[in-house]
Amino acid sequence: MDLRAVAPRPSPAERAAVDTVLGPPESGWAGGRRDSATDGHAARGGHEARSRRHLLLPALHAVQARVGWISEPALGYICRRLTIPPAEAYGVATFYSLFSTAPQPPAVAHICDDIACRVASAEAVCADLERALGPARTASPDGRTTWLRSPCLGQCDRAPAALLTVAGERPVSAAIAPADAAGILRQLEHAATGMAPGTPTSAPIGPSVPQAGAPGLRLLARVGTVDPTSVDAYRAAGGYRALERALAIGPDRTIAEVTAARLVGRGGAAFPTGRKWAAVAAAPARPHYVVCNADESEPGTFKDRILMEEDPFAVVEAMTIEAFATGAERGFLYLRAEYPLAAERLTNALARTRGAGLLGPDILGSGFAFEIELRRGAGAYVCGEETALFNSIEGKRGEPRNKPPFPVERGLFGRPTAINNVETLANVLPILADGAAAYAATGTDGSTGTKLFCLSGNVARPGLYEVPFGTTLGELLDLAGGVRDGRHIQAILLGGAAGTFVGSDRLDTPLTFEGTRAIGASLGSGVVMVFDDATDLLDILRRIAAFFRDESCGQCVPCRVGTVRQEELLHRLANGHPRGTAADELALLGEIGRAMRDASICGLGQTASSAIESALRQPGLVRL
Repeated sequence: MDLRAVAPRPSPAERAAVDTVLGPPESGWAGGRRDSATDGHAARGGHEARSRRHLLLPALHAVQARVGWISEPALGYICRRLTIPPAEAYGVATFYSLFSTAPQPPAVAHICDDIACRVASAEAVCADLERALGPARTASPDGRTTWLRSPCLGQCDRAPAALLTVAGERPVSAAIAPADAAGILRQLEHAATGMAPGTPTSAPIGPSVPQAGAPGLRLLARVGTVDPTSVDAYRAAGGYRALERALAIGPDRTIAEVTAARLVGRGGAAFPTGRKWAAVAAAPARPHYVVCNADESEPGTFKDRILMEEDPFAVVEAMTIEAFATGAERGFLYLRAEYPLAAERLTNALARTRGAGLLGPDILGSGFAFEIELRRGAGAYVCGEETALFNSIEGKRGEPRNKPPFPVERGLFGRPTAINNVETLANVLPILADGAAAYAATGTDGSTGTKLFCLSGNVARPGLYEVPFGTTLGELLDLAGGVRDGRHIQAILLGGAAGTFVGSDRLDTPLTFEGTRAIGASLGSGVVMVFDDATDLLDILRRIAAFFRDESCGQCVPCRVGTVRQEELLHRLANGHPRGTAADELALLGEIGRAMRDASICGLGQTASSAIESALRQPGLVRL
């Protein structure tokens, strides 16, 4: 007798979406047509299916993009194909904000209401949409469209911003920046009538990189001047000179060059890159992996987006050098899903480099084999933490792991892994092309090279700027035209939502790792967000608290509870109903912050109170 559970079947569209990623099922045990003669007595292929669990995230993306949400039958089909317990797959699907396990319209406008867009009147955009379409998440009468609020979309230089996603046979994902309600409604109207959405507005690269084409740039030298879709144009502009030198001098000397340049990570931790690479290269366990952390989700940060959109071949070349140096044959580029143009440009770059023999089994005829797989996140800030990112790639919930062991010992798939962010990798190219000494001659002894800064908020020319380490905060603001509309600085946020607020009395601070440490701040991810004297700073602090509350993965109690209590406290202060006095509330905020810093598993909880406490401890900065 052939016994089968009765359950809803996935639609043909859902099955086709999954099969596009996983291939056709090979047996009834894996979701195919059941043949009792061959499948009725023994299951086959379980171990092989479980080894493909890392394809869970791409399969969920495929269903979401085709149908607009992930139904129970579709999730069940994925589980059968990959031999994953449904409870675990459901835990993964519900972990990410861009996946929906409840029915929703195929066309969705995600409206950023985070701090940079908030300063740029995002609340007015949301109010206009609510008047026109109803409250967020309300489906239109025809069931085709809706809108919802979103955390930072990485378009802070062109705020306010929105992300349009349209599910279907030809899914659409596009950024709209700067955005207004009329433009968003127009795009949704196109989607509702079944037409392809109009071309979303996108500012040219000039305003995003005001320095584009200026002499002396290193990391931004090709941005705005070289075709980002052409590998030939990239090579004509000096591309692959660094890889050629690495192949000529060998892995050990390549690592020695990076070490001598004193390059440290540009994602916030500032760990020496050469030490990381050397540790992975020396690790006896095999295989080794390299990972590019492009899950740039820190509010106020957009530097990696611009590098990937405008110089994607540089990212591929740098990852190839890293793999050669560390003995890796496979790499993953983990990209946040809110960057559709970056995904398009990187996909093209990977295809072009393979075709040119710059990626694959025999790179530049050297015998060195290396391949890169592009993986998209699905809306989870915590996946910027390296071990949470590994779990995400592996098809698990993006929750951070306890350390040690560190990634250089046991990283992706339990193997030694070198992981760096996009800006860090971009610095490898001038080091290898021009030599460590020439690289280290720029900047300071403790902070060598140049740094990318993301300027946004109330500045005259928001955008991405490259300056040598040691440039002062005031000089950087002058480069961006100073405060907009002749107003005065109320506060400057350094490092993003997990950073530090400083006042205008800190404009002479040199922008170096050591210089910012001296004033109790950090460079973090390179955010410099300016708030003028008309900004309601307490409202900004409440939005930061809400961000950390929403983005906490909930794995550890200090962060899960502390971020909620922190937000509640700020609401009480804003509403004028403190428990006791304002001083009592600030003392309690300090206790909550200490608990999160001392006991949280990862940097999200450890820094969730940093910006808020830094603002409230400066007399007169925030009106209570």
